[in-house]
Amino acid sequence: MGLSLSDPSQNSFQNPLSPQILKWASTKYCFFARCFLMFNLRMDFGVGSAGTPLPKKHVESRGKEGSLPFPESDNSESTLSITVVGASGDLAKKKIFPALFALYYEDCLPKNFVVFGYARTKMTDEELRNMISRTLTCRIDKRENCEDKMDQFLKRCFYHSGQYNSEEHFVELNKKMKEKEAGNLSNRLFYLSVPPNIFVDVVRCASLRASSENGWTRVIVEKPFGRDSESSGELTRCLKQYLTEDQIFRIDHYLGKELVENLSVLRFSNLVFEPLWSRNYIRNVQLIFSEDFGTEGRGGYFDNYGIIRDIMQNHLLQILALFAMETPVSLDAEDIRNEKVKVLRSMRPLQLEDVVVGQYKGHSKGGKSYPAYTDDPTVPKDSLTATFAAAALFINNARWDGVPFLMKAGKALHTKRAEIRVQFRHVPGNLYRRNFGTDLDKATNELVLRVQPDEAIYLKINNKVPGLGMRLDRSDLNLLYRARYPREIPDAYERLLLDAIEGERRLFIRSDELDAAWQLFTPLLNELEEKKIVPELYPYGSRGPVGAHYLAANHNVRWGDLSGEDS
Repeated sequence: MGLSLSDPSQNSFQNPLSPQILKWASTKYCFFARCFLMFNLRMDFGVGSAGTPLPKKHVESRGKEGSLPFPESDNSESTLSITVVGASGDLAKKKIFPALFALYYEDCLPKNFVVFGYARTKMTDEELRNMISRTLTCRIDKRENCEDKMDQFLKRCFYHSGQYNSEEHFVELNKKMKEKEAGNLSNRLFYLSVPPNIFVDVVRCASLRASSENGWTRVIVEKPFGRDSESSGELTRCLKQYLTEDQIFRIDHYLGKELVENLSVLRFSNLVFEPLWSRNYIRNVQLIFSEDFGTEGRGGYFDNYGIIRDIMQNHLLQILALFAMETPVSLDAEDIRNEKVKVLRSMRPLQLEDVVVGQYKGHSKGGKSYPAYTDDPTVPKDSLTATFAAAALFINNARWDGVPFLMKAGKALHTKRAEIRVQFRHVPGNLYRRNFGTDLDKATNELVLRVQPDEAIYLKINNKVPGLGMRLDRSDLNLLYRARYPREIPDAYERLLLDAIEGERRLFIRSDELDAAWQLFTPLLNELEEKKIVPELYPYGSRGPVGAHYLAANHNVRWGDLSGEDS
């Protein structure tokens, strides 16, 4: 009989860990606890691929794909095969391979694993290893064995060249994978680091010719997931011809950011915040994303999507749903995703008057010239694609009725920043209102979660300045992560890859979530394109178009990132 994590006392396993530690680690929401268990207990992950459950002699599952089974004996081993499709691309080189190495470096991958790169580029195993070795880095606090770890990791990396729509080439890949798996139980993860028009071809070939025959098969799909409701629905329908929903992991790397993950912890495990999390105390919520560079190098791709599809419809809307959701029944992935879907379905349809779009223009500053968006040779000179957008969204439910959720995202702005700002209501009958003059906004408490750079959580409070007299000051209660937690924070891709390997879907997007998100934004996008709305121009390196300030003022809001108080 297989061993269950929930029963650490079984005689078939000499358990060196106390039941309390196992209970703590079994929540699966502690990053390092999961790594610890994977390293010490050599877990096999998940059950069978679609229609192919694992043989009972290998695993006693706890009832669903993605649970934490254990091998019955040391003779029953599994091999994890990770295939990065589009291995020669920038995303694979800069993010995916480094994240896999970081997991290996932290002993978070199972004992038996291999990594395959697959792309159309002709390349040998050694050339792949040379290519990815240039982007691998080690944790700051463990550099003493860095070179050895790199060599060991690279020896597990192999390459296969083939066409993305060729079943024959995936048959050849499957043969190579079987050779490396050496007859072990095989679990296979495919990461699709390719353009969306190739997704279905790759999934068809991988599912029919390179799926695991006795373990699980999972596929990670990168955004964009379509351009609107119709194309997104068609993509989902095509993927589900070859995969079940449980096999599809739609990745939004912002959900793997440390501060985004901490959002629910901050709210649900601190009594001081949960009672305040409603329209009764919160005046507005701001979700802000800005980059201090333009579309250099990817203007052709960006012009087909624009800032609303690229950032707002996925990254910012997912954060909004996590922020605004009701308390889930449990931390189970389906319970959390159910609550997120309820938020998205409760949102008021977006109106054109609640949106401002902009596009950056050329600008000279300090003797240096910055190009306009349309100066990019891959962008049409008459392009109306927005590089900036601000929107006011509302949730029609009892908790958030009337509270504006303001989103702002843009390129070529004055700073690089991603943050969530929660502005609370004014204190009724404030005894110290004379000390603030007529601008009561200066007396408003504000909670800020800075996602990047320099991760931090800080609360703006009013405080008396020491000394004679009564002079008030707005101060910060500040948790700066680099000061409090000197250990390097794992990259979002590390966390999400580990979750996919474990079958943990909490931070991945379900198909009904995706559908609800597109239903919110598609009518607005269609109206912008049909009416050929001309974006307001703003200088490269500025704070964005003036219209964004008027939009906020219409809802009695002042953008928190423009106050000059934040560094």
